[in-house]
Order: sequence, then structure tokens, then C-alpha cells
Amino acid sequence: MQLYPKLITDALATVIYAGTKKNIIESNMLADQPKIDGMKVEVTLIFPKETDPFMASTVKAAEAAIHYHVSKDVEVTIKKEFKQAPRPEDDKLLPEVRNIIAVSSGKGGVGKSTVSANLAISLARLGYKVGLLDTDIFGPSMPKMFQVEDVRPYAIEKDGRQLIVPVEQYGVKLLSIGFFVNPQTATLWRGGMACSALKQLIADADWGELDYLILDTPPGTSDIHLSLLQTLAITGAVIVSTPQQVALADARKGIDMYTNDKVNVPILGLVENMAYFTPAELPENKYYIFGKEGCKNLAQEMNVPLLAQIPIVQSICEDGDKGTPAALDVASPVGQAFIALAQSVVTVTNRRNAEHQKTERVKVKG
Repeated sequence: MQLYPKLITDALATVIYAGTKKNIIESNMLADQPKIDGMKVEVTLIFPKETDPFMASTVKAAEAAIHYHVSKDVEVTIKKEFKQAPRPEDDKLLPEVRNIIAVSSGKGGVGKSTVSANLAISLARLGYKVGLLDTDIFGPSMPKMFQVEDVRPYAIEKDGRQLIVPVEQYGVKLLSIGFFVNPQTATLWRGGMACSALKQLIADADWGELDYLILDTPPGTSDIHLSLLQTLAITGAVIVSTPQQVALADARKGIDMYTNDKVNVPILGLVENMAYFTPAELPENKYYIFGKEGCKNLAQEMNVPLLAQIPIVQSICEDGDKGTPAALDVASPVGQAFIALAQSVVTVTNRRNAEHQKTERVKVKG
């Protein structure tokens, strides 16, 4: 049997590519004329990106089409090219980011996202280049806290890849899954889908040069945490807790997650949030609603620094809901508390970098 290019291209024209709902030829996916050597055929197909979800099925369908429409005796080789350059390997992600800080808590409701947002803004106010990644895929809050709920990030082409441009607000580069989903609808994703979405926000975004990338992590310990640890070499973790014993018990679990032998991420320190309440009319008074200095005692027990004690102030919650975090008012007592926290984080990070080697990604299956 004599093979010639049109036989092959006619066969490929019967294969529909799901990404365009058109056939391979109409979708301009054929890189060049099929190469024919006797009964051997080599075809090169162009896909939009290396992670194209339709790639494997399209390749199989193209092979089957040639065997069906031309001959089952044809030896088919299909090569793949990509319009978008491949994503860098995990060890080469974010080369211009100097420090990656995970802000974590053992449980929800302790103000971790509030601390993350105000820490990021305070670091920016101190003159550092700062990014903030909202890694809480199922309960993203940063778009609201930064008053950018209606903003939609756009993509640019850079080094042959389409990259998401983070939203900039209050001097902070910000990305969150909240920019891409309906805020009124629950995000019903399995763990693998959530981790894949998170990986895109990390690897397929133009973060550029940063002194600090703050990771606002979900409460507890989950697939998201493991995905972060496997994707990024995290410089250190900041653990947020309230003084309550139940919160402190969960904070211990959070500390253990980062410090166990398989992970080995340094704990930069603890933040005691809702440490005490001071009414506006009695500024000298302190009321320890959730217990006194529980987080301070835990820090001493675990031999890690207590980075800050943040008071309960109604305006912190109100400002977060309005999208104007308390750290924006650097003259206020709360603003000063967050500036002090940022300065402490800088100090302990510099010390950590001077005394310890760079953290390695977690390389485990799971």
C-alpha cells in the first residue's frame, strides 16, 4: 500500500478536538505535513499547553483514526508541541521570591486571614515587595478584605507562557480563587481539583520579584497544606491562635505539622490574636476575655518567639469587612501593633535565613 500525506490528513480530519469542538485540521493543530517512511507515519500535533486535559484522548483518537481510515498496519508515531512553554519544575518555581511565609492556625475562627492581610500590608508599608496568596480554596476571603471583589485578573504572555497577573491593592500583589468563582456559590471540589487550582495560582502567575510571599492557609491540616509543602520551599510558618485552651491545643497540631521530620519547616513564631479587650472609653483597661497569655505560655513551652499580641478591637473586624484593613491606619494603636508584628517577622526571618539552610520541598507521595 502506498501512503501519502493527504490520506493521513483526511483521517485526522475525522478527529474532533474537545477544546475547540472542531477537528484537528480545522483547529490548526497539525504542525507540518505528516512524515511518511514506508508504512511508518510521524505526526506532530500542537496543543495549547502541556497540561491540556484533552491531550491524551486526542492523541489516542488520532492514532485510531489513522488505523481505521488508512490501514491497521500503519506504525503511527504522534509527537506533541505546545503553544505555551511548559511550566517550570517545582524546584524552579518563583525564582524571584526571597521568602515564603505560611500563616497558619490549627482551627478556624482565630483571625488567621485578618492577621495575614494586615501582616502583608504592614510589610508593604515598611518598604518591602509583598505578595499575598489566599490558599483557602473553599473559603476565600481576601478579595473582600482588600475591597477587590469585583476585580478579575487578566493574563499576559511572558516567556512563551500565559501568566495570571496578580491584583495589586494597598501595595500588595494578591491572588485568590475568589477572583474566579461565584462568591455566592459554595465551591464543591474534590481535593485533587482544589490542589490543581492552587498550583495554577502559584506556578501560572506573574508574581515577579518579591521580598515576602505570604500564604494565607486554610484552618487545620489538609490536602491543601500538603500540596503547598510539596510545591514550595516554605521559609517558615507563623502560627495564629487565641489564648483559649481549645485553640492552643489545635495550635500545637499546626506546629507539629510543620516541624515533623518529613516537613521540617521552621516555626518563625506565634501570634496571639484577640489577646485582650480594651474598651474605647477605658483605654487603660485590659479584659482577658479568652484567657490571659495562653499563647505566650505556649511559645515559651515550644521554645519559639511570641511575635505579637493583637487586642480585640471592633474596628479590626469592621475594617476587614469594609475592605480597609486596620494596618492601613499606621497611626492607630492597632495599626502600630501590626507594624510591630511585621518588624518582628522580618527580624525572625533574617535570623532564620542566617542560621539555617533553605527549606526543601516535601517529597512524599500522597
